[in-house]
Order: sequence, then structure tokens, then C-alpha cells
Amino acid sequence: MSGCSGCASAAPDGSCSSNAGCDNPAEEKLQNTLSRIKHKIVVMSGKGGVGKTTVATNLAVALSLAGKKVGLLDVDVHGPSVPRLLSLKGEKPHMGDETMEPVPWSKNLSVMSLGFLLEDERQAVIWRGPVKVGLIKQFVQDVMWGDLDYLIVDCPPGTGDEPLSALQTLGPTAMAVVVTTPQGVAIDDVRRSVSFVGDVGNRVLGIVENMSGFACPDCGSVHNIFNTGGGEELAKEAGVQFLGRIPLDPEVAHSGDEGFPFMKIHRDSATGKAMNEVIAPLLALPDPPTAE
Repeated sequence: MSGCSGCASAAPDGSCSSNAGCDNPAEEKLQNTLSRIKHKIVVMSGKGGVGKTTVATNLAVALSLAGKKVGLLDVDVHGPSVPRLLSLKGEKPHMGDETMEPVPWSKNLSVMSLGFLLEDERQAVIWRGPVKVGLIKQFVQDVMWGDLDYLIVDCPPGTGDEPLSALQTLGPTAMAVVVTTPQGVAIDDVRRSVSFVGDVGNRVLGIVENMSGFACPDCGSVHNIFNTGGGEELAKEAGVQFLGRIPLDPEVAHSGDEGFPFMKIHRDSATGKAMNEVIAPLLALPDPPTAE
């Protein structure tokens, strides 16, 4: 590799602006990995219990079913639930000397989660910030993701170590999808997530209002039994795109418990169509310019 163009410390002309430069193999490895990923999407929320992991998983599945090469990275260190949602519990990634292979869900979707590495799923993970930060960076630079159209990263709620590390590791081109529910108490917390993303130096791709209304399994219509519209109002307030509303659907919870992604088996339902509206702006993202 010539010059220092692959390093985070490189100047625009390719010269090194710090002592790290090209003498940092880990940084060069990270940058080489990132260069093969077209779109990096971090799914996050300032509030727990809003269905963020369900949204992230179904985004990844739907994009893969649309023919895109997708990686799904679960960085919820203390509650890695993606393996359960995809019926991958008990799977183990192939480990090399300095690399790991993600676990395949399909030919278009590969997955990495700490849940694959725990010997006992009942064991609590008691780690401080630096250890979590190191793991997240390792899951990006040392996993053989290959060429991806999208890397979807599922973060735990809040604005702590995991979302901060994910955004900083993926770099300034990474974008956030922020998930909320319509209620005011959730909107207050999610508002902080939106400002957090901007403070870190990244862009919010859009806001998703999850559990917006109730999808009746009998009549098929959506009933607004709780407040609705809070996510859209927040998007207007923050000047970001509103990606859409997803109703509260008992079948979504059932699918997650059984490990069968909702968007694989119910994508033509009313809730599936609502999710497809959320996914459409992601599919419409222009490919980044290729390096000359």
C-alpha cells in the first residue's frame, strides 16, 4: 500500500499527519474492510423497549431479500438477541488466526454477534467501556465481511459506549436510523439520540416510528389505540427524514420468538408493507463514489 491513504490520520494528499500512519496494521486493516462496504447504517434509540433490534433485523432481512449483500452486526454486548431472532442460536463463527467468518443466514445475509461466542447464553457479560469498544472495533476489522452493499449495526439503547464506538469505528459516512415509539416519554429520550449523532459528526438517515397503532389480526386494519405521530413530529423538529410508521403487530412478536424473520414470511401483510416503506429510502441510497 503506497502512501498513507488507508489510514485515519492521512492528509488529503496521502501524506501521514501522525506517527500512526502506515505503521499501524490494525488501522490499515480497518480501512480496507470499510472500503468494501457501500453503506453503513447504525440502528439506535435513546429508549429501550421500542423494538429497535426487531427493526434492525427485519431491515437487514428485507434488504437481503431484495438481492443486496448485507451484513448484520449485533453490538448489544449485554443483551445480544439477534441470533434468536434469526434462529441462529448455537451457531459458531469459523475462527482463523487473525480473522473470523460471520455466520451465514442466507447467501445474501451474514451475521456477527457476541451471542455466538458465549459458552453459556445465561451468563452475564460484565465489561467496562474499553473492552466493549475493543470488541466492536474487532467485529468490524477482523470479521471477513467481504463486499457488502449494506452493513446494518444493531446498538443497545442510549448514547453510551456501543453506539459511540460503532459510529466512530465506521467513520463519518456511517448514518443512523433512529427508532422511537409515538409516546412522549420515548420521544424525549430519542430526541437526545438525534442530537448525539450530530455531535459525533454523523448524519441521521431518518426516524422510524415503531408500534404506531395496532394491527388487528382479525380485521386487518390498524387502530390508533395509543398516541401516534410523535416520530414524524420529531423528524420535522430535527429536520431529518421521517422513514415511516410500523404498527404494533402480534405476529411480529411471534415471529421473533420463533426465530422466523417477519419480513421473510409476512412481507405482503399490512405491517410488511409498512416496513417496506421504511426500507425504500435505504434501497434508494446512491452508491458512494469509487476511489480512483
